[in-house]
Amino acid sequence: MSARTDITPMASEHPVHAGHEHAHGRDHHHGHDHAHGHAHDASERRLLSSLGILLVFTAVEALGGWFANSIALLAESAHMLADCGSLLLAVVAIRAARRPADARHTYGSGRYQTLAAYTNGLILLALTAWVMAGAIRRLIAPPAVDGALMLTIALVGGAANFAAFLALSGASSLNERGARVHIFSDLLGSIAAAGAALLILELQWRAADPLLSILVALLILRSGWQLTREAGHVLLQGAPPALDADGIAHDLAEVQGVCDVHHLHVWSMTGEAPVVTLHATVKPHADRQGVLEGILGRLRERHAITHATVQLEGAECLDETDHPCHRPRDPPRDE
Repeated sequence: MSARTDITPMASEHPVHAGHEHAHGRDHHHGHDHAHGHAHDASERRLLSSLGILLVFTAVEALGGWFANSIALLAESAHMLADCGSLLLAVVAIRAARRPADARHTYGSGRYQTLAAYTNGLILLALTAWVMAGAIRRLIAPPAVDGALMLTIALVGGAANFAAFLALSGASSLNERGARVHIFSDLLGSIAAAGAALLILELQWRAADPLLSILVALLILRSGWQLTREAGHVLLQGAPPALDADGIAHDLAEVQGVCDVHHLHVWSMTGEAPVVTLHATVKPHADRQGVLEGILGRLRERHAITHATVQLEGAECLDETDHPCHRPRDPPRDE
């Protein structure tokens, strides 16, 4: 039994057994796919624009850091180089995600973007350790630094990072958000380098260079950990933070004709659109088509869930409280 709704189908977790009825929405919607195609194209354009800006100024900051003898600028150029790699990885992930589903990858390749975000998070954490180690060495024995050159390069790099950051405005996927976190941390690094240069020029305080590098590293650590944790949660098929699985089950149990809802699973393929599968026990003589449409409609209207699979099951009897006193058991699992 299939409902005529805008719900996009997902594969059922459980086989259909006697006395059960498996149902989901229509297979595909041209408008839905067309919108996703435009979103991916726009995302790729934003990423490529940012990549072009960063590639140019990575070389500028690396040369400036070398001649100014600034660990802050060298760390920033290394960070920008890693960001170029992360942006390239994000673009590759978007292109890989365009591959259609097949017999081997039945869900398609959309999760490549989440994997890219997770990898970017790990790169950020590794960069944090690298910058901290270099800054501590410089803090023990601060070398001479060309403050004027350092300030000039930091301001130019900051302008480039800000332009790349603006190019990624409108980012929504974990993939793009991961790239944007990288660029934002670059922007912080440029600001810190400029601040250190001013302190060196005005106060001759050479320790400002490694100290501000440590401060930036701590900020990067926070962003990297948050991104890695969020992408890891999606890869482990955790429930989206904004959704309460128990609350959804209780809400759907109030649909007319439904006894209870169980085996409810909520996750997301890419950290954006949530996906739900569930079993619903239906009262005897209830209109199964009406129950199905009621469940799908409530998921869509109250919980903004447009990807769902619903399996309807019949209750063998009802007790005086209008709840099932016995529900068909799931088949035994092999040990």
